[in-house]
Amino acid sequence: MKRLFKLFAAIVLGSVLLTACGDGFKTTKSGLKYKFLETNKGAQQVQPQDVLVGTCVLKLGDSILGRVDTPDRILMANDPAFPGDLPEGLLMMHIGDKAIFQVEADSVASRGFRFPEFYKAGTGMKLIYEINLTDIITKEEMAQEQANYMENMQQAQAAEKEALAQYVADNKIKATPDEEGLYIIVNKKGNGQKVEIGRQVAINYTGRLLNGKVFDTSLESVAKENEIYDSRRPYEPLSYRVGEQSLIRGWEKGIINQPAGSKLTLIIPSALGYGPQDLGIIPANSSLIFDIEIVSVK
Repeated sequence: MKRLFKLFAAIVLGSVLLTACGDGFKTTKSGLKYKFLETNKGAQQVQPQDVLVGTCVLKLGDSILGRVDTPDRILMANDPAFPGDLPEGLLMMHIGDKAIFQVEADSVASRGFRFPEFYKAGTGMKLIYEINLTDIITKEEMAQEQANYMENMQQAQAAEKEALAQYVADNKIKATPDEEGLYIIVNKKGNGQKVEIGRQVAINYTGRLLNGKVFDTSLESVAKENEIYDSRRPYEPLSYRVGEQSLIRGWEKGIINQPAGSKLTLIIPSALGYGPQDLGIIPANSSLIFDIEIVSVK
């Protein structure tokens, strides 16, 4: 999906039997409390597996846990999680409706959802959804969107594969890729301690795209030469404990068992890099090249 849903929700399907409450809320047979502030019953109604578009404020008691203030994808009419969950209310909603729903916080917490520290179990606290429904994306529209996404992804992956093969051919690279397509080119073999999980390493690096554009480096001279110098950051070897930092998998695979003093070039397919993420300077589905010097291993 192009965008993630902004708020957590679990949705139950079930019949609606209503009882009146003194505070203006009604209660379904399963225990969901709700109140409609505005209704538009002539408009399109939510169906199972539809995605709701609109604004939403999520509260625990009087405290706001999250909010979406401009219309966006907020919830999906999924299957039940527990009696008294959100579904019955969502399935009653039409485009243009505004409603408030109250769900027992204890029921949500029992499913593993972690609330802030001020949540107290057994005190009757409510998880409150204030929803303004502005549009509906049907399950059929979602299925078509997913199909289009997968088709575009396959085309992008094919284009990346072709571009990488062309790069390897143009640069007469003789190294053989591993089973995941990672090229490890040893330009200089060091003779120091080998890189292993748990060891502290210091590494100089320069990262670039297949077209040669440098997107990051630990070397000040390279940063200035490629007009990406940033005076707010230090230019020094990247120091970290192997296995304890969220580096791309191609990098981690490439340096394991390499001794200190080594200089490597890693050619990393996007599946071992940033995949379909578009990071701006690194487009989605981009193969990456890292020139790496393992300065020290401790």
